[in-house]
Amino acid sequence: MPLPGRSILSSRAIVTGLLLVSAVGGLSGCGKKGTELGGGSSEITGSAGPAGAHNENKALVKCDAPVATLALVENPNGYTVAGSYNLPSSPVPLVRLLAQQSGCFRVVDRAAGLRGTIQEQQLKDSGVLRKQGNTVEKGKGYEAQYTLTPSLTFSEQDAGRSLGGLLAHIPVVRDLGALIGVVEQIKFKEAQVALLLTDNETTEQVSAATGAARTTDLGLGGLAFGGAGAAGGLGWSNTNEGKVIAAAFLDAHNKLVVQARELQAKELPPPVPTRRGGDTKS
Repeated sequence: MPLPGRSILSSRAIVTGLLLVSAVGGLSGCGKKGTELGGGSSEITGSAGPAGAHNENKALVKCDAPVATLALVENPNGYTVAGSYNLPSSPVPLVRLLAQQSGCFRVVDRAAGLRGTIQEQQLKDSGVLRKQGNTVEKGKGYEAQYTLTPSLTFSEQDAGRSLGGLLAHIPVVRDLGALIGVVEQIKFKEAQVALLLTDNETTEQVSAATGAARTTDLGLGGLAFGGAGAAGGLGWSNTNEGKVIAAAFLDAHNKLVVQARELQAKELPPPVPTRRGGDTKS
C-alpha cells in the first residue's frame, strides 16, 4: 500500500508537470510576431516631467513636495554583475526616473546633459552661436543639494538541477524524463542593491536604503520567459536579469523615500516654467 504522503506528493508533481508542459505547448504555437508599444514588463516604467509622473509603477512611494535638488552619480567602485548579460553599463538612468517620478527631489544632471550644457557655453564663447536672444548663460545652473549613489550586487542562483534531482526520486514523475529535463531549466535570479543619500552641504550621509527582488526564469526547451535566450539588445526591460535589478532599485527607492519625507526641505530654486502656470518663458 503506498504511503499517503507519497501519493499526495506524486499527485502534486503530476499537476505541476502538466502545467509546465501546457505552458511549453502554448508558447510553441505562438508564431505571430509584432511590436506592442508600452508592452514591456519592467518594474520601472512611464515618464516624469512638467505633467507629473505618468504611467509609473503603482507601488512607487511618493512625497507631497520635493525636499531638495538631487544629483545622481555613478558608483566609484563600479557595479558587480555575476555573469555576462549584455545589460546597460549603468543603472543610474533607472534611479533618476524613480527619483523624479516620486516627487521627492528636483533632479539635476551631472552626466551627459551637463556635458551638453558645457558644450553649448563653449560654442557661445567661441562665437559660433548667436549672441542676441541666446539663453545659455553662465551662472544659471542649479546646485545639487543632495547626491544619491546607487550600489548594485547581482547574483544568479541555479536551482534547476537540485529540483530536477528531487523529482527524479518520485516514481510517477521519474517515468516522465522530459518533465525532469524541463524542470532543470528553472533558474532563480536575485538582485540586491543599495542607495546612499549624502548632504552636499555637510557631506553627511543622511540616509541609506537597501532593496532586493527575486524572479524565476523558466527556460523551457530553449524558450525563456524574458531570459537570456532572447534576441540581441538585452536590457533592463526584456530580460529577467534586467527586470530583477529594476525591481530591486524600486524596492530600495521606496524605502529611501520613507526617510526623505522626514528631512526638512531646503530652499529650492524657482520651478521650471510650464504652460499650466501661464508662462512658457525661462
